[in-house]
Amino acid sequence: MQISKFMTPEIIFGNHSLGQVGESLRRLGASRVFLVSDPGVANAGWIERIISYLQQQKLDYHLWTNVTANPKDYEIHAGIAEYRAKECNAILGVGGGSAIDAAKAIALLATNEGSIVQYEGVDNIQHPLPPMVMVPTTAGSGSEVSQFSIIVDSTRKVKMTIISKSLIPDIAIIDPQTLMTKDKLLTANTGIDVLTHAIESYISLAATPLTEVHSLQAMRLIAQHLRPSVASQYNTEAKQAMAMASLQAGIAFSNAILGAVHAMSHQLGGFLDAPHGEVNAILLPHVLEYNYIAAPEKYRQIAECLGENTAGLSTHAASRLTLKAVKELVSDLDVPQSLSAIGLHPEQIDLLSSLAVLDVCMTTNPRDMNVHDVATLFRQAL
Repeated sequence: MQISKFMTPEIIFGNHSLGQVGESLRRLGASRVFLVSDPGVANAGWIERIISYLQQQKLDYHLWTNVTANPKDYEIHAGIAEYRAKECNAILGVGGGSAIDAAKAIALLATNEGSIVQYEGVDNIQHPLPPMVMVPTTAGSGSEVSQFSIIVDSTRKVKMTIISKSLIPDIAIIDPQTLMTKDKLLTANTGIDVLTHAIESYISLAATPLTEVHSLQAMRLIAQHLRPSVASQYNTEAKQAMAMASLQAGIAFSNAILGAVHAMSHQLGGFLDAPHGEVNAILLPHVLEYNYIAAPEKYRQIAECLGENTAGLSTHAASRLTLKAVKELVSDLDVPQSLSAIGLHPEQIDLLSSLAVLDVCMTTNPRDMNVHDVATLFRQAL
């Protein structure tokens, strides 16, 4: 077995765990906290509650909510200017993947000079980051436990993948109650993102026994609880299960990386400013079909985790049930199922394909893929 590393933050999970935000920052040495979130989270009432916990610990704070659904480089540069102007010394990210990715990017620039675009790729961060606590309010990106930050280069209209163990937060606080203020479309989109994380990390070339156990359990939870979570905002059992699924899938992909779905969706998200989970839902069935020959035994395991009965079936027949299960789930959640529906035009495919093969997530896809292969998949998904 090859040598591998497995890293996670300190994790605090459970209903009412938000109450530990102030104490967590205090023991990391924070005195003035830069609180990164978005208007939707603030309107749901979570920021007001978070601030009360900071005040209980007598922590000063500055709230910054100028982040969009796909955070842009210029937003990060504006954020770091405020961080410095307010003389903050710790970062608290509260929200979905966009707010948390933005918080991590601001933390990066707090101790590393230059523009955020200089840090695209793997292990380009030179200096340690300030203390970071992340609180996800979706299930979700998994960014609260990952070594990833995804930021749009607004000049190239491309999502940059920044990967470094320095980006793993010090503490992740996951309170499933925050999921109860999300509508069904956001719940569906983020849930499919979790499924994609679980599957891609499981079949990744960098998967290990330590990551696979998390990937598989995330799939089991998704199969049982994503539909009920989308159906009802107030299904507490489903929310707790999806919060755990997101956490476990995030731990898995942070250590095993991802694959072609994310390499392709990063390009679409940057180019079209489209919701990440929505793009994944469209691409996942097509990429699964392409990757099938690389990992039929693992596809059998995926099918079983997704609730398919594989007893007595050959590996081929059993593994093909993975495709059936994923297509049925996407259909049941009523999310868009074609790239044309979210604004992609055929003449844009060649450019996006040439960029996708350069994405760092493509390096761990289990089947080799060139520009022509990517373009073919994009066209199939139109």
